[in-house]
Amino acid sequence: MIIIGNTLVSEDLFDQEFICNLSACKGSCCIEGDSGAPVSELEKSSIELEFEKIKPYLAESSLKDIEKRGGFEIDEDGEWVTTCLPTGECNFVKRDKNGLLSCGIEKSFLNGESAIRKPSSCYLYPIRVIKVGDYEALNYHRWDICSAACSLGKQEKVAVYQFLKEPLIDRFGKEWYNELVAIAAAYFEEKKV
Repeated sequence: MIIIGNTLVSEDLFDQEFICNLSACKGSCCIEGDSGAPVSELEKSSIELEFEKIKPYLAESSLKDIEKRGGFEIDEDGEWVTTCLPTGECNFVKRDKNGLLSCGIEKSFLNGESAIRKPSSCYLYPIRVIKVGDYEALNYHRWDICSAACSLGKQEKVAVYQFLKEPLIDRFGKEWYNELVAIAAAYFEEKKV
């Protein structure tokens, strides 16, 4: 692990290659898993505040479910997550005519209608951030449904930290990201020796 400020960064972010390949997976990370997308208290509040702007981008079945159960629930680890339909889809995604899932929160943001892009846990994926004492630890999450993303990343030679440049800057800042890039360069230089 590499320390940058109050973060612990796994070398996997340098060594693993990844580019989301939505045409291959159709957004299956929005369906698979034990529960919905993890959200912070602040993200939950922001989404609730912006919900009227997000609503037009959600499926009718999701809107009914959110009306009945709410958009968030506490998972078995005691953390807030988005609610999901019985079929597994996160309530904040909608399937298009080609079967591709897209995030209604993000669509609203990209259209300039809401202020929140999407939960950080989604935006930073395949990085998972966990609290370790006073630090935030950034780890690469391996998931078989992302095999096409790993293949594409390998083909294009794009490391995880490069693929996630924008979300990492959004979460940790430009200065932090520049330090990460400098450390990555030194890391790869050292591996050549």
